[in-house]
Amino acid sequence: PTGIGVLYGKENILNDMDPFYFGGDMISEVSYEDAKWNDLPYKFEAGTPNIADAIATGYAVDYLQEIGMESITKHEDDITLYALEKMRDLSDYKIIGPQDMKDRGGVISFNHTSVHPHDVGEILDKFGVAIRTGHHCAQPLLERLGVKGTARASFYLYNTMEEAVEFIEAVKYVLEKFG
Repeated sequence: PTGIGVLYGKENILNDMDPFYFGGDMISEVSYEDAKWNDLPYKFEAGTPNIADAIATGYAVDYLQEIGMESITKHEDDITLYALEKMRDLSDYKIIGPQDMKDRGGVISFNHTSVHPHDVGEILDKFGVAIRTGHHCAQPLLERLGVKGTARASFYLYNTMEEAVEFIEAVKYVLEKFG
């Protein structure tokens, strides 16, 4: 559904904090002159609890546990390693970030030497390959790396090796047209 969040903090600090949203179970006593906050965790649970997302999160955790986190990691690593190795063989592309799989997750940020990341994304989109392009909310890092933006492919449990192959073929097409 729409997502769920968690507020985590030291109990003494949470007890000293005032709530930032109001309503529902967060008040233990209220008058025209004063309000007293409920005990933790209710103090920060304004309004109707997000029941649907709590239930959905539980099902998501059950699903991931059924598959097994080690299996998910292996699947993600296998697909990412395939794409990473193929990307290394392509001229005019620079991979951003660690080259060793032990130091990265299922993400490959990259740039073409002469094609803007937005254009790479647009071309890949024509092949049905969805990537992200831009600064990825990491402008200080990109500034340090000396780039304005990157293209970013992400792989996870829901991706297949065939999709990784399609990604590489689409990236090769950019080379054919602009390389």
